[in-house]
Amino acid sequence: MSTRPTLLYYDLHEDVVAFSTTRKGGFSTGNYAEFNINHYCGDDEKAISKNRQLLCQLLDVSDERLIMPHQVHLTETAQIDEAFFSLSENERKARLEGIDAVMTNLSGVCIGVSTADCIPLLAYDPRQHVAAAIHAGWRGTVRRIAEQTIRQMTATYGSRPEDLLLQIGPGISLDSFEVGDEVYEAFVSAGFEMDSISRHYEKWHIDLPECNRQQLIAAGVPAGNISVLDVCTVKQSDTFFSARRLGIQSGRIFTGIICNHSSR
Repeated sequence: MSTRPTLLYYDLHEDVVAFSTTRKGGFSTGNYAEFNINHYCGDDEKAISKNRQLLCQLLDVSDERLIMPHQVHLTETAQIDEAFFSLSENERKARLEGIDAVMTNLSGVCIGVSTADCIPLLAYDPRQHVAAAIHAGWRGTVRRIAEQTIRQMTATYGSRPEDLLLQIGPGISLDSFEVGDEVYEAFVSAGFEMDSISRHYEKWHIDLPECNRQQLIAAGVPAGNISVLDVCTVKQSDTFFSARRLGIQSGRIFTGIICNHSSR
């Protein structure tokens, strides 16, 4: 059996490598099988280390330039600049604690987020050569993390929303995302147009990919610049990790982006 990771690549722009990991390839076992690089979900650290090494080799990046924050379902964003790499390993880890979106204008740096039903988003600004990776669970979606990250890209790098290219990656679909009334009411209270993002079967269901797509449009990103992957992690848990299907003690998808504009 091959241990080479199987990645799902996105055709976002010629100047970036954009991807999501699948469960295929790697050294993890059980509900973490086979490919998991997340340190925060209970997997064996030796397997995680081997898997990270495999991914770094495949992407041709050093381990310290594979950036994965510890997400907490809020809206804090971290900027990865050269000063970040002058910090000690513990300082870099602390800088990434409680972060749900990362952005950079550096080449050869892989930034990404971890998900297992939550919605991952990748953004790229080809004019300013800036990339961002966003983790949007339902709590982050209610707090409009996608919109806030676009604003951060504008404030930090001068990005214009109309220039941005967005990829919405593998996550839970409307059919699979059954929620309690309190979650539905949280979206109502946050001012979302519920007719377009929810359905009521026996319970309420919410369309997180569509909700994030609408946020991006509201932030000024043209609808034609947004691609949405037609994958439900719950329905396709044999290929992508799903916490609803496998439980919290299981692996995570890593959705990442690398800018390759070293000629600039």
